Amino acid sequence: MNNLILLFSSFCLIFSAASLADFDFSGEGKLRYPTGVEKDFKFGFGWQASTKQFRIGDKSYEMSELPESYSIAITLSKEEDKVWVQEFNKGFIEGFEWQLGDHKIWLRKQDYNENVIGNYLLTFNKIDYFLARPNVSIEVSFSENGIENVKLDGVTRDMSIKN
Repeated sequence: MNNLILLFSSFCLIFSAASLADFDFSGEGKLRYPTGVEKDFKFGFGWQASTKQFRIGDKSYEMSELPESYSIAITLSKEEDKVWVQEFNKGFIEGFEWQLGDHKIWLRKQDYNENVIGNYLLTFNKIDYFLARPNVSIEVSFSENGIENVKLDGVTRDMSIKN
């Protein structure tokens, strides 16, 4: 009888631990500075359901439940020659590449004949966008299984006006 109770207890413990969803996305990337220097960085998200800890970048926070989303702002400088992304770097950068789970986001300068804000091209999952305004956001939505969706705000799709 004791073996049966022990087996049942072990099964319940394994099943309850498996039903709690955890995820961890390191968010590896590369910053490019106006000087041309490149530097690796990490900014990702993680969730531990058992402890109700949500990780944003390298900091963890106790939360009563998993947040619905997190928004990252990309702010263009007044001169439109560099950007600031608070979560990625303390100062201005020229661009970045960032892999978050299955999503890849790449911001870089290009030369255009047309009037493109800052001459920036933002590629999201192999689709090119232009900045439609000086403040753009990347909104990451979460579910218990991880990243549910990533969407951009403040951009317009590239309709092939490249040189």
